[in-house]
Parts: sequence; structure tokens; C-alpha cells
Amino acid sequence: MTRLLAVRRRSPWRGLAAGVLTLALSTTTFTAPARAAAAAAQACAGTPTPSFQGSAPDAGLNTLFTRYGNDNRRTDDWTGADGTFSTTLPGGKVAFVFSDTFLGKVDADGGRSPVVEEGGTTPFLNNSFVVKAGDRLSTVHGGTREQPKAVMPPRDGEHWYWAGDAITAGGKVQVTYQEYERFGPGIWDWRWLRNVVAKFRPDRLSEPVSVTAIPSSKGISWASWLERRDGMIYVYGVEDLGDTKYMHLARVRGADLTGPWEFYAGDGTWSRNEADSARIMDGVANEYSVTRMGRAYMLITQDTTEKFNTNIVAYFSCSPQGPFTGKTTVYSTPETGANGSYGNPNVFTYNAHAHPELSRPGSLVVSYNVNSFVNTDHYKDVTIYRPRFVDLKFG
Repeated sequence: MTRLLAVRRRSPWRGLAAGVLTLALSTTTFTAPARAAAAAAQACAGTPTPSFQGSAPDAGLNTLFTRYGNDNRRTDDWTGADGTFSTTLPGGKVAFVFSDTFLGKVDADGGRSPVVEEGGTTPFLNNSFVVKAGDRLSTVHGGTREQPKAVMPPRDGEHWYWAGDAITAGGKVQVTYQEYERFGPGIWDWRWLRNVVAKFRPDRLSEPVSVTAIPSSKGISWASWLERRDGMIYVYGVEDLGDTKYMHLARVRGADLTGPWEFYAGDGTWSRNEADSARIMDGVANEYSVTRMGRAYMLITQDTTEKFNTNIVAYFSCSPQGPFTGKTTVYSTPETGANGSYGNPNVFTYNAHAHPELSRPGSLVVSYNVNSFVNTDHYKDVTIYRPRFVDLKFG
């Protein structure tokens, strides 16, 4: 698979010309009291909705990843990636789960060599881990230092895995992956194939101890988010129809994602049949999050109700299955489009979601990804293909 194919997949609005990315941006830090008041009015069953107070870039995490990505003491470690899920490991460490990943060296001018497959020296993998121990980061990949490979290796050169959310439960790090395949020579001749769960030992993330197929019959990517609550693992997915994307929800009892699944069928009912899975709402991205904030459930997603929307929004509910209401803009990404911080019409942002294991009471750490439709942009400027972290404050 070529690098161009990989980066184009990561757009939440596929198949659109890059030239339409000429968006005006709003401020990146704000309090939005009117929106907060509107959200506070949305309550159900006596549960108050968290009141949004403001947001700002997380300087600590952004600096940590910038410093690590630019460090050339090793040439088989992380210099940029997307995906950016996370899960807690034993001993207080945190594993970041990445999809497409650049390794290698950062040049003095802030660029990188093309990938090995294009005649350069930069290793490129479809998935990896970065482990955070205090203020230190380390990359985990498969293969060797000289020939690194993905931690979740493909069956052959025509298939690959992109990572979804992860959870540490039952003594294993359980990661949802989506398998994709090529079916022709064209740049868009690839498609989603199925969902799997890979289990890793927390002390050996370089290769899975098992890979198990999970429900895939309805074309839903069950990898958007995992939330463990009340003896269940709730599994959120997306039905991706291009411009329109629908949220779906399943659950597994206990701590093992390979156990029997139940699917939310609407009207408060659950079914063992994936075909009964109901569309909960549209407007979500391929990756999003649903986490507890106080007594409410909060959905964080890039707003896909408009093409190339820069807004990250929150919705609120009293249950994992919604309904999610009180739409509130919590951040506007400053990088997108010709009027953005890069001044580049090809740059876009996508797939915001939460990191509760990195958050403090009354706040929530959210990441989002930055990308470009033009492959060579990632070689000219390594910062384009790195996650950004934001702190959201709630009353």
C-alpha cells in the first residue's frame, strides 16, 4: 500500500477534491457561555449536564510528543502518526495506540525522507504503540530495529490493519482493529473488510498473543470507542456511508471482548443479532468517544454535519445509548485549510476523541489528528502528521 493511499483514508470525508479546503477558522480558546448555558439546560432523569467552561491546547502533552518526535537518538521510533487512542497499563503507564506511523529521522529543516517504499529511508507502519512512563515516551513496533514491522501484521501485501480503541481488561491489552484490502490498481481501490480484536501482554506489546474475529456482517466498524461501565464493555461503532456516518452501539458482559455480543436495537432493547443494530445518531466521525462526566455520558466527536468542519463538539446523555443532546462546540481546530495555521488548503483535521486516563476531575483531555491530501506535505513538515491535545474544562 502506498503512503498516499494511507493518508487519504484518514479523512472523515473521503473522495473530495483538496481544493475545497478553504475554510475560515474561529478562535481556538473560548468560554462560550451561551453554549454552556444551553447545554446545562439539557438534563434527563434529574441528571445535570456538565457545563462547558472553556478549552485550550494541552501544552504538556503537545510539547512531550514534539520533543520525542524530533529526537534523533533512535531511528526506529515515532516521528508522527494518527489514530491516537490510549489505555492504562499496569504500573501507571499509558499506551497510545496509533494507526499509520512514521518512524525514522527528522531532518534539520523539519522534514523527513520519503518512505522506504518510495525510495527513501523513512520506515512506515500501519499500526504501532507509544508507551508513556511519566514524562518519557518509547515506541513499540514489531520486527527488528533494522526492519521494523507493524505490531498487528497483515496477512499479505494486499491487506492491512488500522487501529481502533483499546482497553486493558482481563490481564490483556485488547485492541480493536479494522482490516482493509485492496481490490484493484486505482488509488481508491480499497475497502473495509472486517473487525478483529487483538490481545497483547501489557509487558510485550510488540506482537499479539491472539487475534479473534468480532461481528462484521453489517458493515459497521466496531472500533470507534470502548467504555467499561457496570460490568459491561460498551463498544461503539460507525456505519460509514461517506458524507453521512451513523453511531451504533454493542456491549459485552465481563472483561473479554471475544465473548458474546449484544447490539442496541433501539427503544431500550438489545439483540444478539448484529442485523438488529440501530442507528443511534448521525454527525459522528469515524473515531469519537463516549465517556462519563459526572453522572452524565458525554459524546466527543468532530462535527461531520458539514464537510471539513473544524469544530469539535460535545453531546450529553443519561445513558450509554443516548439520546445525545445539547450539542456544544468545545474547540475549533486552527490548522485546517488555506486560512489555517499552515496556510495550506490541503491540510485538514479529523477524528477527535477523549483520553480519560490522562484527565483530571472537571476536565477532559481530547486529541485530534492533522493530515494533508498531498503526500509530499508529510515529507516537507513532520508536524502536519502529529496529534494535537486539548484540555476541555467543565463546571
